Amino acid sequence: MKDRIVQPEQQTDEAQFDYSLRPKRLEQFIGQEKIKANLAVFVAAAQSRSEPLDHVLLKGAPGLGKTTLAHVIANEMNASIRVTSGPAIERPGDLAAILTNLEHGTVLFIDEIHRLSRVVEEILYPAMEDFKLDIVIGKGPGARSIRLDLPKFTLIGATTRAGLLTGPLRDRFGIVHDFEFYSTDALVQIVLRSASILGYAISEEAGVELAKRSRGTPRIVNRLLRRTRDFAHHLEKQEIDLETVRFALSQLEIDENGLDRIDRLILTTLIDRFGGGPVGVETIAASVSEDAGTIEDVYEPFLMQCGLLKRTPRGRAVTEHGYKISGRPYQAAPPGLFEN
Repeated sequence: MKDRIVQPEQQTDEAQFDYSLRPKRLEQFIGQEKIKANLAVFVAAAQSRSEPLDHVLLKGAPGLGKTTLAHVIANEMNASIRVTSGPAIERPGDLAAILTNLEHGTVLFIDEIHRLSRVVEEILYPAMEDFKLDIVIGKGPGARSIRLDLPKFTLIGATTRAGLLTGPLRDRFGIVHDFEFYSTDALVQIVLRSASILGYAISEEAGVELAKRSRGTPRIVNRLLRRTRDFAHHLEKQEIDLETVRFALSQLEIDENGLDRIDRLILTTLIDRFGGGPVGVETIAASVSEDAGTIEDVYEPFLMQCGLLKRTPRGRAVTEHGYKISGRPYQAAPPGLFEN
């Protein structure tokens, strides 16, 4: 699963590649039109008042551009940006060190902010509301608390699991935006722009084919472009055309619906071995030799998003559309026999 070509999470060798393709301004950012329109208003208003932008929470699946938009906001505000993540801030002292080194107007970006510990969150509350930092010095009866002033800053939090955010933290964000999956048209624009930056010619038909198979996610369409470019180089082609894209994606085992081998294996196993379900996730995991948590967190969401799989009280079941995609005749799901 670690090297899965259609996983939306960033792979270890992609950071520099993603950075080179990252837009710098709102007008260069493709897709998420409502978010861009609102942010343009909020940024202009903050700049007219010579104030930092209000704190921003960006919610959405991995690979949709939350980190990119955080950098764009910093650029639009002509501010520096400090980047960290929830798991990296282990102790209150870690957060205090970051906050006390910020300058006026700095953008502090915390990725996976839902993974902050509760004790760290307690330090963050007064910093976000009042730009104050409460520090306890000493231990036992001699301990005393002091409050330090912080420069005014903008906190941008990004999360893929908004439901895990605590209410008090969520309520302290003045601007909240939900990222949606991208349309094919938007992804075509992204892949054509990326190919231009990479200095590789690509036909519009090839761009459409890549976009259709990228699960509505910019990070995946850019990853598929990289791999297709490798195949074009191998075939000694000067342009990525439709034939090259179809050959590359066939070699990568990604079908016209964006499903990879494991996605298809889950559906066909449910249909062929368990009559389409309902089936418990532990049974599915054992049947396809995967971890149950991986099935729930990685494979299941996209299959349900596409309407190929449904979750019932008795377990998972393949939908009529899932049967069609798998090339099997549809049959209504019987009562659950394999719930665990």
